[in-house]
Amino acid sequence: MFVAKVTGSVVATQKVGEVVGHKLMVVEPYRLEAEKRKSLTTTGRTFVAIDTIGAGEGEYVLITQGSSARLTPETKNLPIDAVIIGIVDTVHVENHCVYSREQ
Repeated sequence: MFVAKVTGSVVATQKVGEVVGHKLMVVEPYRLEAEKRKSLTTTGRTFVAIDTIGAGEGEYVLITQGSSARLTPETKNLPIDAVIIGIVDTVHVENHCVYSREQ
């Protein structure tokens, strides 16, 4: 599981039946900034994840990948590799808030 930022969406008018009705979001994984460890920074990668909770563009979310992505009730029969499973409110590292949704 890791933190990512929703940066966009994907519209696919033709897709397998199991995925019809599911939102496809472009997400960008984030990591702890290495030097000062006081903020999140992008990894420079992007990929598509199924949104099961109604996340919006600009929000930080929790992502799970691989076989774990198919372990939720909503995704158990979907041919997917990544799923949004939560919206992040805060991230604390070493007694320091590196991200807050309210800021």
